[in-house]
Amino acid sequence: MLHVYTGDGKGKTTAALGVLVRAIGAGKKIAWVAFDKGGDDYNERITIRERFPEVNFHATGLNRIDEKGKFRFGVTDQDKQEGERGLAIVRDLFANNQHDLIILDEINSSTSLGIVAEADILAILDTKPPNMELILTGRNAPQSFRDSCDLMTEMKLHKHYFYNGTKARPGIDY
Repeated sequence: MLHVYTGDGKGKTTAALGVLVRAIGAGKKIAWVAFDKGGDDYNERITIRERFPEVNFHATGLNRIDEKGKFRFGVTDQDKQEGERGLAIVRDLFANNQHDLIILDEINSSTSLGIVAEADILAILDTKPPNMELILTGRNAPQSFRDSCDLMTEMKLHKHYFYNGTKARPGIDY
C-alpha cells in the first residue's frame, strides 16, 4: 500500500515513526530515507540509529538549521543534489526489494519545493515492488501522490504554540 501523510499540522513524521515501531514489533524489514533533513538536529535519528539498528536509515539534505537555531528557507543547487542522492537511494532500495516498509520522510515537501522533480518520484513509484509498504510524508503532497495513494491522512493545523513564540523543543518537535 502507499500511504501519504500531509497537511500543515504537526504529526506527519511522528505518524510514520509510529508505523515504524509497529513494523519493528512485527519483525518487518524497514528502510527510512529522510529528504531535506541534513544535520544532526532530529532526535528521531538518534533513537533509530541507537535503539533500532536493524532499520536501514539514510539522511539526505543539507542542514537547514544554523548554529543560532534559525531555519534557512530557499532551495539551492546543493539542496537539489542532495535530493537526487536521496532518489538514487530509493531506486536502489526498490531494486533490491529487501524491505517490507520504506518511509520517505519529507518527500512531499521536497517535491513541492522543487528539490526533487514530481515526474522523477512518479517514475520511481511505478517501480515499487507490490509487496512493499511505502509511506510519503511532508506538507503539500502533490495531487498526483494524493491520487495514487491507498491511504491519505491530512494533518490540519488548528493551533500551534510556535505562533505564540515558543521555539521548537528537542524531544517534542524534533
